[in-house]
Amino acid sequence: MDHSYFRKGFGLKGEIHGTLVDDYHSVLVDEVRSRGYALTAGGLTVRLAREFGFCYGVDRAVEYAYETRVKFPDRRIFLVGEIIHNPHVNAKLASMGIVIIRRSDAGEFDFGAVTAADVVIMPAFGVTKEAFDRLRALGCVLVDTTCGSVLNVWKRVESYARDGFTSVIHGKVQHEETKATASQVGRFPGGHFIVIRDMGEARLLCEFIEHGGSAAAVQQRFRVSSSPDFEPQRDLARIGIANQTTMLSGESLAIAAELRSSMVARYGEAVAAERFRTFDTICSATQERQDAVLKLLEDVVGVMVVIGGYNSSNTTHLAALCAKRVPTYHIEDSAGIAPETGVIRHKPVGGHEEMTTAGWLRADVLVVGVTAGASTPNVKVGETIARIFATRGIDLSAAVA
Repeated sequence: MDHSYFRKGFGLKGEIHGTLVDDYHSVLVDEVRSRGYALTAGGLTVRLAREFGFCYGVDRAVEYAYETRVKFPDRRIFLVGEIIHNPHVNAKLASMGIVIIRRSDAGEFDFGAVTAADVVIMPAFGVTKEAFDRLRALGCVLVDTTCGSVLNVWKRVESYARDGFTSVIHGKVQHEETKATASQVGRFPGGHFIVIRDMGEARLLCEFIEHGGSAAAVQQRFRVSSSPDFEPQRDLARIGIANQTTMLSGESLAIAAELRSSMVARYGEAVAAERFRTFDTICSATQERQDAVLKLLEDVVGVMVVIGGYNSSNTTHLAALCAKRVPTYHIEDSAGIAPETGVIRHKPVGGHEEMTTAGWLRADVLVVGVTAGASTPNVKVGETIARIFATRGIDLSAAVA
């Protein structure tokens, strides 16, 4: 048994349960759920998506981090980056004495302060193969909270690399999960990858697959999002599709279909299976939250509030889905809503900078929809609901008594 590497926790759930409840539970969210995911008071209704907030993988990662603190009370504990993309959760861990290791300007994590006597937690997104190897070489205790859905994607790209297929990854090249996934192809000699952000980039590959063209132009366009020795003519001849688990499912499936069509056009249907593979690697929790918010929007909703880290991929995709239907405000935390001034602090869908909007909850809005990304704890959802009602001057104490 390897006593320096842990993936299944420490059996300390009973010891941390009370702390987790205190830090993340919401009585108000329980009440809203009990009323059919809707709460009405003072002429305003807040409707909550039926799937929102912490998913299984996030629950597990946070539990393991809390267990680690209990298991090693006298050791220094480091965390590689953020455990999940939620500022409240990461701040809680920091308050417990867990030191978050940040990336250097060069983009790599600096493990210079870590010694063999320390404990290092790896986040739900996983870490790159290179970072993992560096940590193993240090001899420290490793607590691996990598989500099972992410591990499934890794197995997929590893199988592609083993069989001589280039992994085409639908994802965000700077996202921790996609960085970790892309690095897995390095487990096999000659493994290659290319990361595409959207359908526009997918169509650039389709054009090259079908008609050829300037390999140098493709290399230049994807210079920071492909294998160092990526050669389009060679490496796009056999491709396997994977995706960051938190991307929009419909977009990932459409990209896969587009790329398959180009492979068929270039090589013929008869040999498509020899040159093209695909597998839907969107995690079920991401899909459930996307489906739930679309279901919520089938009813009359005047405004949507989406709660979650601005750097949370699954949260930004939820906000994008909502913004196609109704005015949508993506807030990082419940504190983004200021009831006393009627101002909301939010990040516009597709924008890069946070902004404030006054009078966001118009008098004619009778129903506000609420959802939250998979890394948002219930306590922040509950606080947000309370602040929405308080913006209208509505005291919930009587409504939920």
